[in-house]
Amino acid sequence: MIRLDTDKGGIAVGSNVYTNIAGIAASNCFGVKGMAVRSMTDGLVHLLRKEAMSKGVRVTLNDDNSISIDLHIMVDHGVNIAAVGESIISEVRYVVHKQTGTEVRTVNVFVDSITTD
Repeated sequence: MIRLDTDKGGIAVGSNVYTNIAGIAASNCFGVKGMAVRSMTDGLVHLLRKEAMSKGVRVTLNDDNSISIDLHIMVDHGVNIAAVGESIISEVRYVVHKQTGTEVRTVNVFVDSITTD
């Protein structure tokens, strides 16, 4: 939990807030099919529903009150993966900072699967 102190009081922001914001921001980027998770039982990658997308996001709170974000995603077939990754990194960093005021140190994007519709 990151605590932000102001002259009027303090605000504590939990890691689940960051996971939700980052998951929504990443899912809204062009070419992203959704957040992904690898099943421990069968080893397959599964697309997460909107209400469970935070399972595809891991937030690490750093000592300097910044955060690092790992995103596991599925992308649409035929998209430029490098361009999608850069777009996600930029969008997630911007949205998380804008909505929480917290500095985002790193955003790591892991493409776990490509969908073929």
